Amino acid sequence: MRIIIPMAGMGKRMRPHTLTVPKPLVPIAGKAIVHRLVEDIVKVCGEPVEEIAFIIGDFGKEVEKRLVAIAEQVGAKGSIYYQKEALGTAHAIYCAEPSLTGKVVVAFADTLFKADFTLDSSQDGIIWVQKVDDPKPFGVVKIGNDGVITEFVEKPEHFVSDLAIIGIYYFKDGDNLKKEIKYLLDNDIKDKGEFQITNALENMKNKGVKLKPGQVTEWLDCGNKDSTVATNTRYLDYISTTNLVHTTVKLNNSIIIQPSYIGEGVEIVDSIVGPYASIGNKTKITSSIVNHSIIQESATLKNANITNSMVGNFAVYEGKAADLSVGDYNIIK
Repeated sequence: MRIIIPMAGMGKRMRPHTLTVPKPLVPIAGKAIVHRLVEDIVKVCGEPVEEIAFIIGDFGKEVEKRLVAIAEQVGAKGSIYYQKEALGTAHAIYCAEPSLTGKVVVAFADTLFKADFTLDSSQDGIIWVQKVDDPKPFGVVKIGNDGVITEFVEKPEHFVSDLAIIGIYYFKDGDNLKKEIKYLLDNDIKDKGEFQITNALENMKNKGVKLKPGQVTEWLDCGNKDSTVATNTRYLDYISTTNLVHTTVKLNNSIIIQPSYIGEGVEIVDSIVGPYASIGNKTKITSSIVNHSIIQESATLKNANITNSMVGNFAVYEGKAADLSVGDYNIIK
């Protein structure tokens, strides 16, 4: 089994947090989004994963080393590919063309999921979907009476279906997927100005490949600050049975309300942290109340009362009650 993770997007909706760090490396409950995604996919695969291919932009060597290490932590080889121009979902996947062979899971790195199933790798393909109130921003599917997908539509202007594709796919034959995407690229077949995976899926379906819908227990979005903070809350609920406070945390006249993640070397003085707070390594919090928030590494909070917030690495905030989105290295007093 191979896992392909396109993650070259600029993450504009997550700015300022993605000005210095790629969005998939923003932490959720103490681990990068893409790290959580990899662990969740490996859990449902039901067989060993031999390779994880990351498709990135110009993120730098340190990020590449970190991604390879994430793959190695789950027993897989980490491969790095590059997408130099944003030309659509199909183009992004094809950037990892050498790894598109055999059994393949494709997962875009701006979504997380929880599931209680094991992948049925005997199927031709599985497209994971979820019901949504407004399907217009998504690719959607229609399903026949036999449970097989009958139609793929990218961002429908009129109602076709409320079953949105969540960005996770399984293919028994990765080479076939590669061939269909190459056909789109070679013939300049675009939808809404980009090469779309839904067009490749439609062609596969028309040639007899049976693609079935998959259902997850919960679909968690990391598209912007508010949704990422909400996803952090849900993950803390999921892992609340484990010890989430590092042994090196210094607690002085303070309270930690669980579930909360507190990283290595954190110092908390005269403060209440939690519930649903994730505090990155070496952050210092003084005379503050912090809940339902993500505070990244080496940040400083003083006299703060914050909720539903994200504070970046090395940021300094001294203030009053707020709903914050403070990027790396910012100072607010």
